[in-house]
Amino acid sequence: MEVSHPAVHPVAVPPVLTEPPARVRMKDYQGMPGTLGGLALRLGQLGFAVLSFSIMVSTPDFSQVTAFCYLVAATVLQTLWSSITAVVDIYALSVRRSLHHSLLVGLFAVGDGVTSTLTFAAACATAGITVLIDNDLDECGQNHCGRFEAAAAMAFLSWIMAAPSFLLAFWSFGNKIVCF
Repeated sequence: MEVSHPAVHPVAVPPVLTEPPARVRMKDYQGMPGTLGGLALRLGQLGFAVLSFSIMVSTPDFSQVTAFCYLVAATVLQTLWSSITAVVDIYALSVRRSLHHSLLVGLFAVGDGVTSTLTFAAACATAGITVLIDNDLDECGQNHCGRFEAAAAMAFLSWIMAAPSFLLAFWSFGNKIVCF
């Protein structure tokens, strides 16, 4: 019985690593904090929130309904948050730095989640009261239903612009936690 003998090949000793391996940087997807798409989403949120606020405040009797006051408060908060984060995005783009620090990304995710939820809830409440006034009470003739509807629509559009910002920041934050 003839058996073949395997050839033995010498193997080099692997080098000893004194430094940890380099970390792989996550790709910047458009819409994430610190990207041009993220800045566009922030400016869209800001614009629609300001429009919703302006339309609602221009009606003389908005303060008589709690849901309308809630919309004003939510759009003010959305305006402040979007303004601050837009400035951070502009700074990150101007110095060509990506926003991948886990604390900063977590702050973006929580802030986007809170403001988008408040804006959505306020838009829903405003739309519900407007439907009540228009369809159920038939009092649109003496109220400003068109303005209320426009303010609710602008708040919904602000939320639509805020939702991708939240989802991308939350996804990025989740990747930061897993990568450690």
